[in-house]
Amino acid sequence: MMPYDLKHFLVTYFKIKNFGSLKYFLGVEIARSKSDISFCQQKNYTLDILEDAGVLGAKLEKIPMKADVALMPTWSDLLKDHTCYRRLIGRLIYLKITRPEITYAVNTLS
Repeated sequence: MMPYDLKHFLVTYFKIKNFGSLKYFLGVEIARSKSDISFCQQKNYTLDILEDAGVLGAKLEKIPMKADVALMPTWSDLLKDHTCYRRLIGRLIYLKITRPEITYAVNTLS
């Protein structure tokens, strides 16, 4: 099915508008060339996450998390307010759209 055919098909069943070529979607920039399509989130989003987590000056690692790490539940009150952790994980889940190298670590921590 060609793009025009798909648009025509969708118009027959849904009320849609054609805004032209996709450039931004949910904060992700989409850039096209003849040979590929690239996705990019603003650098500021990553910096905001690091700043909010209090690790802005942290040392970079080549591997975000070793695969053989076993996380064990603790019964102590390390986090009295879980909302900060949940918010951080939610933001990281969104960030991994354009940063697939953090997917394993984010999934493990979530």
